[in-house]
Amino acid sequence: MALGPTLVTGATGFAGGHLLDRLRGRARLLAWHRPGTPPPAASEDIAWRPVDLLDRHAVARSIADEMPARIYHLAGAPQVDSSWRTVVPHLQANVLGTDHVLDAVRRAGRPCRVLVVTSAQVYRPRADQPIAEDAPFGPANPYGFSKLAQDELARRAVSDDRMDVVITRPFNHAGPRQSPAFAVSGFAQQIAAAEAGEGPAEVHVGNLDIRRDIVDVRDVVTAYERVMEGAPSGRAFNVASGRAERIGDLLDHLTALARTPIRIVVDPARFRPSDVPTLLGDASRLRSELSWTPIIPITTTLDDTLAWWRARLQEGRQTAT
Repeated sequence: MALGPTLVTGATGFAGGHLLDRLRGRARLLAWHRPGTPPPAASEDIAWRPVDLLDRHAVARSIADEMPARIYHLAGAPQVDSSWRTVVPHLQANVLGTDHVLDAVRRAGRPCRVLVVTSAQVYRPRADQPIAEDAPFGPANPYGFSKLAQDELARRAVSDDRMDVVITRPFNHAGPRQSPAFAVSGFAQQIAAAEAGEGPAEVHVGNLDIRRDIVDVRDVVTAYERVMEGAPSGRAFNVASGRAERIGDLLDHLTALARTPIRIVVDPARFRPSDVPTLLGDASRLRSELSWTPIIPITTTLDDTLAWWRARLQEGRQTAT
């Protein structure tokens, strides 16, 4: 019997799109998009399906019909900032959505490996040393609580139901095509808009002194594939660089590339109610067990992100004319 397709949930999202790029030509791909929204451009090697993760029956029906052999579960609400304002959508997307996917696989009764992407935000913040997988849990924000519940669902699927589930806990990631709601992409978008005369020659910022472990999204999805291919069931892996970058230093690099002078404007609205000064990951488990290490320098990530925003704004002007 032929193996079923590889399903990617959250396929229209930032990491999901890069994961499809990574897997294209190496697997028969099935991708979900939100009903009521158009799927990306038709592709011969990707079958798109409109599936609402919050509709338990729709999720169960799609998985029963398609019988995927592997599921990369990336779908969910991704932002820490918005979780302070609207907790319920994060709980629905991250917790209920994951429960629906795992329950559908359980009920389908066919072998299927599931990779559940949670977050480093599940851990108790600690600024004194890198965070490894055995560090204590203790989220510092509503988003982290929703991801911890998602992580618990994945672990219980293994322990209670003997399902084949693996877990990744990524730290921050960045790169081309990311929403400007995230720091690196937001800086790059504002700079590109200023260069194009579509915005003021300034960048609005929050706390520039925090330090974050940031991995290029293209390295992140390589880690996801490595875990899917080689990790034992039930195992969790951090995805991190092991370096904590000061956000202000990343902004300095981007403004040095700007084609027009840029003024920095501190915006109190961009500060979070609670912000951990340093978040640093320990990915030695992923390196030692699955031979993964990030290979894309942070400077390349920054350069490529700014180049992508410049190109997107250029495309928008051409379309308008």
